[in-house]
Parts: sequence; C-alpha cells; structure tokens
Amino acid sequence: MRFRIADCGLRIGLWMAAATISMVSLRAETIDRVLAVVGGQGGQIITLSDVTAARDLGLVSPGPSGDPIRIILSQLIDRELGLAEVDRYAPPEPSPAAVDGELASVRARFASAAAYEGVLERSGVDDKHVRELVRQNLRIRAYQEQRFSPSDPRRQASIDEWMAALRRRGDVVDLYATR
Repeated sequence: MRFRIADCGLRIGLWMAAATISMVSLRAETIDRVLAVVGGQGGQIITLSDVTAARDLGLVSPGPSGDPIRIILSQLIDRELGLAEVDRYAPPEPSPAAVDGELASVRARFASAAAYEGVLERSGVDDKHVRELVRQNLRIRAYQEQRFSPSDPRRQASIDEWMAALRRRGDVVDLYATR
C-alpha cells in the first residue's frame, strides 16, 4: 500500500509540474537580428541595432521612399566595404580635433544632451562607439579626397563606380528580407 501511495504522489507531482510548465508562456524574445556580414567568415556583422543606431544618430539617411531598413543597410554595407579598402591604403589618421568636431556635429542634431543619451541607450552604444564611427567616417572621407579629386566634375560618378567594384568583389552575405 505504501508503494502505491508514493507512486500516486509522484504521478500527481509530475502532472502538476507539466500543467504548470504548459501554463507558463515560454516566449523567445528577439534581442537583435543579423542583417548582413561583410568580409566573409570573421567579417563585420551588421545588425538591425546598427541600422537603427545609424538612423537615429543621423549618420545615414534613408531617403524619402522605399524600405528604410534596406536603404540604410545598403549604406552600411557600402561603408564597411569602403572601410576595408581604406584600411588597405591607410590614409592619414584624422586629428583628435576633427573627430571632436564630427562628434559635436552628431550631438548637435539633438535638442538636448538627454535626448542624445537616450538614443545611445536605446541603441545599445556609448559615446566611445560613436566617436569610433565618426573617426572611421573621417578616414573614408580622407581616402576619397586622396583618390577622387574634389574638383573633378565626375567625382561622384567615380565614387559610385568604385563602390560598385567593391560590391562586386566584396564578400557580402545579405540576410535582410522584408517580411
């Protein structure tokens, strides 16, 4: 008789545990989403958070039409391809004053320091990260100034051709698909 009571208690306990687990909603929460990998295995990952941060900080502009995520992602892919090329040729490092000026321009886009800090917090980045982004942007700009003469009327067309060539030979895995 003791065996049956213990067996019955075990069954009731297991049934209650199963019922409790089934009542608890186990939901997977998406923390972030990888949208692209630039540079193959071990390359630079671009996430949805990166796209959001770039947009919210005013580092890129999605333009008036189309899918804003696609447009910004394409700009960030191009940026990574350009940065890889810049790293190969190593233009002069921007001065700390130039980086400070660019960072001040980013901060000036916000009505207050609290608004800027709010975007950083929502984006999961800090001021040091933004500083590195603007430093890299200045390096890309310096490379383009060296390679493509500002006085050339075809400058933008030449930059566009250069980017197209980087895209053709670049190792990019674009995982973004609209849903």
